[in-house]
Amino acid sequence: MRLTPPLELEGFDTIATDKKAYAQHFRAQYLNTDPFTGKPLAEKDGAGWIYQNRPSLPVDRALLDEVYGLPYARHWHPQYDAAGGISALEEVKFSLISTRGCFGACSFCALTFHQGRVIQTRSHESLLAEAKALTKEKDFKGYIHDVGGPTANFRKNACVKMETKGACTDKRCLAPEICTSLKADQSDFLSLLRKLRGLPGVKKVFVRSGIRFDYLMADPDPTLFKELVQHHVSGQLKVAPEHVSDSVLKRMGKPKHAVYEKFRLKFQDLNDQCGKKQFLVPYFISGHPGSTLKDAVALAQYLKSVGTVPEQVQDFYPTPGTLATAMYWSGLDPLTLQTVDTAKTPHDKALQRALLQFHLPQNDALVREALKLAGREDLIGNGKDCLIRPPSTSGRKKKNPHHNANLDRVRVKSPPKKR
Repeated sequence: MRLTPPLELEGFDTIATDKKAYAQHFRAQYLNTDPFTGKPLAEKDGAGWIYQNRPSLPVDRALLDEVYGLPYARHWHPQYDAAGGISALEEVKFSLISTRGCFGACSFCALTFHQGRVIQTRSHESLLAEAKALTKEKDFKGYIHDVGGPTANFRKNACVKMETKGACTDKRCLAPEICTSLKADQSDFLSLLRKLRGLPGVKKVFVRSGIRFDYLMADPDPTLFKELVQHHVSGQLKVAPEHVSDSVLKRMGKPKHAVYEKFRLKFQDLNDQCGKKQFLVPYFISGHPGSTLKDAVALAQYLKSVGTVPEQVQDFYPTPGTLATAMYWSGLDPLTLQTVDTAKTPHDKALQRALLQFHLPQNDALVREALKLAGREDLIGNGKDCLIRPPSTSGRKKKNPHHNANLDRVRVKSPPKKR
């Protein structure tokens, strides 16, 4: 068998000191992560070479079912008994992993490297068998906590081509616009959820691992969205709009903000129809490459306008193997070599983070500084649209009038550790 010749990359000594060379080096890796189109990579390192094989082909369903059908203990190792066990197990013990892979291709996510963009799914029979096994556990109370994976509602590939030719190297499936070849079809996921919630001993089946809302909105059949709201939300539904600035969202590989707004309003409407009071848990990131102070101000204004009060904020952190990290370190978008403005110093990052939590009194000084630097001192005052009030002249600390205790308190958590 004839081996495919590797793509030779710049050596470590070069990319460690030349940021443009590093960005080009990352681009070569990024464009060769698909099992159908990817090439082997070779990099000079000192007197030797580092050789990386081309990605493996996707796991077929039969093998995936076999792996998940093994007789796992479903319990922590006895060595942890003395410490009282592992508390993190409680959230995942009664969850089902439905898929591998994600064609979302977010810039800050490393899934492109370690799971790929081609979707691999377990069969309904495999998932139903595991669910039945869960109902036999002595501490099972009737609730399946999650049915998902990297993205819960990806049970089919974006298009037919991906199954035999892989993902496109020159564009994403969903952002900044949905590809014309994409077929949003969630009927398989809907069928699976119906079967699971019909099992004896199962009271509720929740979807907590997060959904891709733009894919949900692209489906011409609204049935999954309706049944998701009616049966599968445990009071809160996790989604990841990440930002409101379209320029930042483009760097992130996310859809335009208008798509999230349509989704948010539709979610509220469906809750009203079902007579439920459920909430969205939106993930937002501060300080992502490409985000300026003005972008952060726009996000703060949006949060106030919709009554979202983040208790936690995800400040961007460089994650190995991600496009966003390459932007952060090199100052360039590896795919275009365009310059990307990035907050790097702890103080600059703190300014953007504080804006997302403008309601906290301890952030007053940072928010005031950020607004002045952004030329938005009009947002310092007593008006209804202001983020913070003017400095007190009496010397007494006054309560921030813009921190309305009646606002829905939405917890904005760190993204799942799949990234």
